[in-house]
Amino acid sequence: MRSKSVLSGILMLLVQFLLMNAAVSHDDLPEADRHGLELRDHSALRVVYARPGATLEPYGRIALLDCFVAFDKDWQRQYNRTVRGAGGRITEVDMERIKKELAEEFRVVFTKELEQKGGYQITTEAAADVLVLRPAIINLWPAAPDTRAPGRTTTVVNSAGRMTLYLELYDAKTDELLARVLDPRAARGTGGNSVSNSVINKSEADRILRRWANILRQHLDAATQVSDSKHSASDHDNGVAD
Repeated sequence: MRSKSVLSGILMLLVQFLLMNAAVSHDDLPEADRHGLELRDHSALRVVYARPGATLEPYGRIALLDCFVAFDKDWQRQYNRTVRGAGGRITEVDMERIKKELAEEFRVVFTKELEQKGGYQITTEAAADVLVLRPAIINLWPAAPDTRAPGRTTTVVNSAGRMTLYLELYDAKTDELLARVLDPRAARGTGGNSVSNSVINKSEADRILRRWANILRQHLDAATQVSDSKHSASDHDNGVAD
Protein backbone atom coordinates (compact mmCIF):
# COMPACT_ATOMS: atom_id res chain seq x y z
CA MET A 1 0.00 0.00 0.00
CA ARG A 2 1.09 3.57 -0.58
CA SER A 3 2.63 5.41 2.33
CA LYS A 4 1.03 8.40 4.01
CA SER A 5 3.58 10.70 2.38
CA VAL A 6 2.47 9.59 -1.07
CA LEU A 7 -1.17 9.93 -0.02
CA SER A 8 -0.48 13.46 1.15
CA GLY A 9 1.00 14.32 -2.24
CA ILE A 10 -2.06 12.97 -4.03
CA LEU A 11 -4.28 14.90 -1.68
CA MET A 12 -2.53 18.16 -2.28
CA LEU A 13 -2.63 17.79 -6.05
CA LEU A 14 -6.31 16.95 -6.04
CA VAL A 15 -7.20 19.68 -3.58
CA GLN A 16 -5.31 22.33 -5.51
CA PHE A 17 -7.01 21.32 -8.73
CA LEU A 18 -10.56 20.92 -7.47
CA LEU A 19 -10.95 23.10 -4.41
CA MET A 20 -8.88 26.20 -5.01
CA ASN A 21 -11.79 27.28 -7.18
CA ALA A 22 -15.03 26.34 -5.48
CA ALA A 23 -16.93 27.25 -8.63
CA VAL A 24 -15.38 24.44 -10.70
CA SER A 25 -18.18 22.41 -12.26
CA HIS A 26 -18.41 18.70 -12.94
CA ASP A 27 -18.06 19.42 -16.68
CA ASP A 28 -14.68 21.11 -16.06
CA LEU A 29 -13.12 17.97 -14.57
CA PRO A 30 -10.97 15.63 -16.67
CA GLU A 31 -12.76 12.55 -17.95
CA ALA A 32 -9.98 10.30 -16.66
CA ASP A 33 -7.04 10.55 -14.26
CA ARG A 34 -3.48 9.32 -14.65
CA HIS A 35 -4.35 6.03 -12.93
CA GLY A 36 -6.98 5.14 -15.54
CA LEU A 37 -9.97 5.97 -13.36
CA GLU A 38 -12.90 7.60 -15.15
CA LEU A 39 -15.14 10.41 -13.95
CA ARG A 40 -18.62 9.20 -12.97
CA ASP A 41 -21.86 11.07 -12.47
CA HIS A 42 -22.97 10.83 -8.86
CA SER A 43 -25.90 12.63 -7.29
CA ALA A 44 -24.75 12.28 -3.67
CA LEU A 45 -21.01 12.98 -3.91
CA ARG A 46 -19.15 15.89 -5.52
CA VAL A 47 -16.46 13.95 -7.41
CA VAL A 48 -16.19 10.21 -8.07
CA TYR A 49 -13.54 8.54 -10.23
CA ALA A 50 -13.84 4.76 -10.74
CA ARG A 51 -11.97 2.10 -12.66
CA PRO A 52 -13.88 0.95 -15.75
CA GLY A 53 -15.58 -2.36 -15.05
CA ALA A 54 -14.86 -2.22 -11.31
CA THR A 55 -17.62 -3.31 -8.96
CA LEU A 56 -18.10 -3.62 -5.20
CA GLU A 57 -19.82 -6.97 -5.70
CA PRO A 58 -16.94 -9.20 -4.48
CA TYR A 59 -16.47 -7.46 -1.15
CA GLY A 60 -18.09 -8.65 2.05
CA ARG A 61 -15.38 -7.43 4.41
CA ILE A 62 -13.77 -4.04 4.96
CA ALA A 63 -10.23 -3.03 5.92
CA LEU A 64 -10.57 0.49 7.30
CA LEU A 65 -7.24 2.29 7.46
CA ASP A 66 -6.56 5.16 9.86
CA CYS A 67 -8.06 8.44 8.70
CA PHE A 68 -5.59 11.15 7.69
CA VAL A 69 -6.78 14.60 8.87
CA ALA A 70 -5.58 18.01 7.68
CA PHE A 71 -6.85 21.48 8.52
CA ASP A 72 -7.46 24.20 5.98
CA LYS A 73 -4.05 25.87 5.59
CA ASP A 74 -5.38 29.27 6.72
CA TRP A 75 -7.64 28.11 9.54
CA GLN A 76 -5.30 28.46 12.54
CA ARG A 77 -4.12 31.92 11.54
CA GLN A 78 -7.61 33.24 10.84
CA TYR A 79 -9.11 31.69 13.97
CA ASN A 80 -6.42 33.11 16.27
CA ARG A 81 -6.99 36.57 14.80
CA THR A 82 -10.47 36.57 16.31
CA VAL A 83 -9.45 35.40 19.79
CA ARG A 84 -8.80 37.79 22.64
CA GLY A 85 -6.18 36.60 25.11
CA ALA A 86 -3.71 33.76 24.78
CA GLY A 87 -5.94 31.29 26.64
CA GLY A 88 -8.29 30.78 23.73
CA ARG A 89 -5.73 30.65 20.95
CA ILE A 90 -5.26 27.44 18.98
CA THR A 91 -1.82 25.87 19.31
CA GLU A 92 -0.17 23.11 17.31
CA VAL A 93 -0.86 20.78 20.25
CA ASP A 94 -4.58 21.64 20.02
CA MET A 95 -4.58 20.93 16.30
CA GLU A 96 -2.90 17.54 16.71
CA ARG A 97 -5.42 16.60 19.40
CA ILE A 98 -8.37 17.67 17.24
CA LYS A 99 -7.03 15.71 14.28
CA LYS A 100 -6.58 12.61 16.44
CA GLU A 101 -10.09 12.90 17.87
CA LEU A 102 -11.67 13.34 14.45
CA ALA A 103 -9.74 10.37 13.06
CA GLU A 104 -10.95 8.24 15.95
CA GLU A 105 -14.53 9.44 15.47
CA PHE A 106 -14.31 8.60 11.77
CA ARG A 107 -13.45 5.00 12.66
CA VAL A 108 -16.24 4.79 15.23
CA VAL A 109 -18.91 6.14 12.87
CA PHE A 110 -17.84 4.12 9.82
CA THR A 111 -17.47 0.93 11.84
CA LYS A 112 -20.94 1.33 13.30
CA GLU A 113 -22.49 2.02 9.90
CA LEU A 114 -20.67 -0.68 7.97
CA GLU A 115 -20.33 -3.44 10.56
CA GLN A 116 -23.32 -3.00 12.85
CA LYS A 117 -25.85 -1.72 10.33
CA GLY A 118 -24.49 -3.26 7.13
CA GLY A 119 -23.12 -6.54 8.44
CA TYR A 120 -19.71 -6.02 6.79
CA GLN A 121 -16.91 -7.41 8.92
CA ILE A 122 -14.06 -5.03 9.70
CA THR A 123 -10.79 -6.87 9.19
CA THR A 124 -7.06 -6.42 8.68
CA GLU A 125 -6.74 -9.42 6.38
CA ALA A 126 -5.65 -9.01 2.76
CA ALA A 127 -8.07 -11.34 0.96
CA ALA A 128 -10.05 -11.36 -2.28
CA ASP A 129 -13.29 -10.40 -0.50
CA VAL A 130 -11.75 -7.46 1.38
CA LEU A 131 -12.23 -3.84 0.30
CA VAL A 132 -9.61 -1.44 1.64
CA LEU A 133 -10.73 2.06 2.54
CA ARG A 134 -8.01 4.72 2.76
CA PRO A 135 -9.81 7.81 4.11
CA ALA A 136 -8.75 11.39 4.68
CA ILE A 137 -10.50 14.47 6.01
CA ILE A 138 -9.02 17.59 4.46
CA ASN A 139 -9.72 21.34 4.52
CA LEU A 140 -11.04 20.95 8.07
CA TRP A 141 -12.49 24.23 9.34
CA PRO A 142 -14.17 23.98 12.78
CA ALA A 143 -15.93 27.15 13.82
CA ALA A 144 -15.69 26.62 17.57
CA PRO A 145 -12.86 24.21 18.47
CA ASP A 146 -12.36 22.97 22.01
CA THR A 147 -9.13 24.54 23.27
CA ARG A 148 -9.49 22.96 26.73
CA ALA A 149 -8.97 26.44 28.16
CA PRO A 150 -10.41 27.10 31.67
CA GLY A 151 -14.02 28.26 31.67
CA ARG A 152 -16.77 27.76 29.12
CA THR A 153 -16.35 29.42 25.76
CA THR A 154 -18.90 29.96 23.02
CA THR A 155 -18.68 31.39 19.52
CA VAL A 156 -21.35 33.07 17.43
CA VAL A 157 -21.35 31.61 13.92
CA ASN A 158 -23.48 30.96 10.84
CA SER A 159 -22.30 27.35 10.65
CA ALA A 160 -20.34 24.90 12.83
CA GLY A 161 -17.74 24.52 10.09
CA ARG A 162 -16.84 22.39 7.10
CA MET A 163 -14.63 19.53 5.95
CA THR A 164 -13.94 17.46 2.85
CA LEU A 165 -13.81 13.70 2.47
CA TYR A 166 -11.10 12.20 0.28
CA LEU A 167 -11.47 8.43 0.04
CA GLU A 168 -9.58 5.81 -1.94
CA LEU A 169 -10.94 2.28 -2.42
CA TYR A 170 -8.53 -0.60 -3.08
CA ASP A 171 -8.78 -4.31 -3.69
CA ALA A 172 -6.94 -5.84 -0.73
CA LYS A 173 -5.62 -8.84 -2.64
CA THR A 174 -4.25 -7.05 -5.70
CA ASP A 175 -3.70 -3.57 -4.23
CA GLU A 176 -5.51 -2.19 -7.29
CA LEU A 177 -7.00 1.27 -6.90
CA LEU A 178 -10.72 0.91 -7.69
CA ALA A 179 -12.09 4.38 -7.03
CA ARG A 180 -11.51 7.71 -5.38
CA VAL A 181 -14.03 10.13 -3.95
CA LEU A 182 -13.88 13.82 -3.10
CA ASP A 183 -16.83 15.40 -1.32
CA PRO A 184 -16.81 18.76 0.53
CA ARG A 185 -19.52 19.23 3.16
CA ALA A 186 -20.48 22.09 5.45
CA ALA A 187 -22.38 21.93 8.70
CA ARG A 188 -26.01 22.95 8.52
CA GLY A 189 -26.57 26.70 8.42
CA THR A 190 -28.57 28.34 11.15
CA GLY A 191 -30.29 30.94 8.98
CA GLY A 192 -28.53 33.57 11.04
CA ASN A 193 -25.92 33.94 13.78
CA SER A 194 -26.14 31.45 16.64
CA VAL A 195 -23.97 30.16 19.44
CA SER A 196 -21.71 27.21 18.65
CA ASN A 197 -19.31 25.19 20.78
CA SER A 198 -17.30 21.97 20.69
CA VAL A 199 -20.38 19.85 21.49
CA ILE A 200 -22.25 21.25 18.49
CA ASN A 201 -19.10 20.81 16.40
CA LYS A 202 -18.97 17.10 17.25
CA SER A 203 -22.68 16.64 16.57
CA GLU A 204 -22.39 18.22 13.13
CA ALA A 205 -19.20 16.31 12.33
CA ASP A 206 -20.93 13.05 13.26
CA ARG A 207 -23.88 13.93 11.04
CA ILE A 208 -21.59 14.46 8.04
CA LEU A 209 -19.57 11.32 8.79
CA ARG A 210 -22.76 9.25 9.05
CA ARG A 211 -23.90 10.59 5.70
CA TRP A 212 -20.65 9.52 4.01
CA ALA A 213 -20.69 6.11 5.70
CA ASN A 214 -24.33 5.60 4.74
CA ILE A 215 -23.64 6.37 1.08
CA LEU A 216 -20.83 3.80 1.04
CA ARG A 217 -22.98 1.19 2.78
CA GLN A 218 -25.80 1.72 0.29
CA HIS A 219 -23.40 1.12 -2.61
CA LEU A 220 -22.09 -2.04 -0.97
CA ASP A 221 -25.64 -3.21 -0.27
CA ALA A 222 -26.65 -2.58 -3.88
CA ALA A 223 -23.65 -4.57 -5.14
CA THR A 224 -24.50 -7.42 -2.74
CA GLN A 225 -28.09 -7.49 -4.03
CA VAL A 226 -26.79 -7.77 -7.60
CA SER A 227 -24.57 -10.65 -6.52
CA ASP A 228 -27.45 -12.39 -4.74
CA SER A 229 -29.66 -11.97 -7.80
CA LYS A 230 -26.99 -13.53 -10.02
CA HIS A 231 -26.62 -16.48 -7.66
CA SER A 232 -30.41 -16.94 -7.49
CA ALA A 233 -30.68 -16.88 -11.28
CA SER A 234 -27.79 -19.34 -11.58
CA ASP A 235 -29.38 -21.71 -9.08
CA HIS A 236 -32.68 -21.49 -10.95
CA ASP A 237 -31.01 -22.18 -14.31
CA ASN A 238 -29.22 -25.19 -12.80
CA GLY A 239 -32.44 -26.57 -11.34
CA VAL A 240 -31.51 -25.82 -7.74
CA ALA A 241 -34.59 -25.32 -5.56
CA ASP A 242 -34.93 -24.04 -1.99
